[in-house]
Parts: sequence; C-alpha cells; structure tokens
Amino acid sequence: MNPFQYHEPQSLAETVALLSVETGADAHIIAGGSDLLDEVKEGIIRPASVVSLAGVPDLAGITEAEDGLRIGAMTTIADIAAHPVIRTAYTALAEAAGGLATPQIRNVGTLGGNLNQRPRCWYYRHPLIPCLKKGGDRCYALVGNTKHLCVTGGDRCYIVHPSDTAVALSVFNAAVEIAGSSGKRTLPIGEFFTGPGVDISRETVLEQGEVVTRVNVPRPSDLGAEGQPPRSVYLKAREREAGDFALVSVAVRLDVANGTVQQAAVALGGVAPVPYRATEVEEYLIGRAVDSLDSTHAGTLSIPDARPMTDNGYKVVMANNLVKQGIARLLAG
Repeated sequence: MNPFQYHEPQSLAETVALLSVETGADAHIIAGGSDLLDEVKEGIIRPASVVSLAGVPDLAGITEAEDGLRIGAMTTIADIAAHPVIRTAYTALAEAAGGLATPQIRNVGTLGGNLNQRPRCWYYRHPLIPCLKKGGDRCYALVGNTKHLCVTGGDRCYIVHPSDTAVALSVFNAAVEIAGSSGKRTLPIGEFFTGPGVDISRETVLEQGEVVTRVNVPRPSDLGAEGQPPRSVYLKAREREAGDFALVSVAVRLDVANGTVQQAAVALGGVAPVPYRATEVEEYLIGRAVDSLDSTHAGTLSIPDARPMTDNGYKVVMANNLVKQGIARLLAG
C-alpha cells in the first residue's frame, strides 16, 4: 500500500477545502471505508491524501420533516434497514439496505459510500489491467468474461452500477444534496449518476471538491393516493445467498386506489451503468385496473433496448421475471 496523508476535518467547509482542485486533486473521501480501502490495498487507486467524514457534524442520522425524510450521507446502512418509518413507508429501501453485503459491512457502510462506490468489474478491479476506466486504451471485458456486465446503456465501458440503495431510492423520487466550494446544490437521484457515454472515468456528476451531504426522500403521503403510503418491494438475484452484489435487482412501487394503479415506479439494478428506470413497465401499469393487469406481460417490457453480450443474456430473462414477481407480490398485498 502506498503511503498517504490522512485528514479528519471538523466541518463541512474544511472538508470541501481539502477536496478542492487546488489542494486535493489526489484526495479521496473515506466514509465507512469498505470500498475505498479495497481499492487502495489492491493498487487500483493511489491517493495522496484521504479525507475522513467521521468528524463532520450533522452528516449522520435520519430526520423526519414535513416534506419527507432527511437521511445523512454518513448514516449507516444498518440504521436505514432498521428505521421504523423506512420499514413501513419506504419498504423497498429498507429491504435493499437489509440485504446489502453482510451485517459487519452494513454496520460500518454508509449511504453516501454506497451511492458513490466504484464498479465491481473484474477488469477494473484488477491492479495490473489498464482498462479504459483507469486511463487505458481498451475494454478488456469485451473479449473476456461478460457475465456480470450491462445489457443496456454501455458505451466503450460496460459496467453495472453496484448500489442497492440507489435502485430503491430511484422509485421514491429521492434527491441528492451536494456541498462544494460554490455552495450547495440538490439533484434528482436520476441526474446524480452518469454513464460512460458522458464521462468514462466516473459514475456520478460530483466535481472535484464536492461531497454528498444527505439524501432527501419525499413524504409517502405525497406519493400515495388518499394519504396512504404506496406499496413497494425490492428483489435481488445473486450468486450467493448473502454478502453478494446483485446479478439483477428490481425495486417496484405501486400506488393502488379504487382498484386502479394510480402511480407506479420500477427501477432495475445490475443491468446498466446507472440505476435503470423501466419506463415502459411504468406506462403499462399507470391507469390500469388491477383485475386487467398482466404482470407477466409487464415483465417483458422491462428492458426493451437490451443488447446482451455473449455471457449475460440471462440478465434479460432474470429482469423480466423479477419485475413480474415484484408486481405480483405487491398486488397480492
């Protein structure tokens, strides 16, 4: 492991200054550390300095407000999974957090870290392979093992986004709050992530010197009909029963009133470089009477633009089936 300087700022302003272009071009943020330290130890990145968020006040905790929840970026995944309001009104988020990695990682891993984690592609993670994402001249995965790569949205690089919480937050219209040297800005979660066609070297729109401070999630009553929270579920297919990343995952949110689907949101993980909104499924569901709804047909609309590779065509079938299961489970109560 290469040596680096460790900083533990005591304020957000100090954090931003350490991460700024002038002083922190080679600085990396550390929250729980489960992803960053892997990259450092494996030689994938060689930071000159590491800036901890542990001493920055007000970045952890879940607060209920009139317009929804405020979830601090340093809130642990375990706390999100156990929070009673999230379990009741944002069930898909609680399920995504509760099934993430292992109990040990959930106890130290944070929401901000989970949203900002780097790809798990074997070729990116290998310290001796100079892939495109690391400044190389080719994507080695294209002539190698494509089992875990994306089936839509790839452009020179074919990673999938590894975050479970990002997929779940997508169906709740969450927004990401960011602080930087120019002040604060808030983005819908769908605009926070960026694919390789925009910038192959990164997965989010964060600029140098910026840090995620919290995630805002709208009130359930603002999303559901007649003041009732919408139903939601998160399903995840993986190779191992626990402690593994999603081959494919799906979050489904349905708001049903008077026998009709009033609102619907469906997001997929493991199929694209960013959390993927299944808009054709949503369009099929909204306004449709429950007794005329065909969940099998809805599932076939999951990834209409799919372009599977040699080893990952199974992901399309898996996505279709997970969407079908998610819808059927919610409609069954």
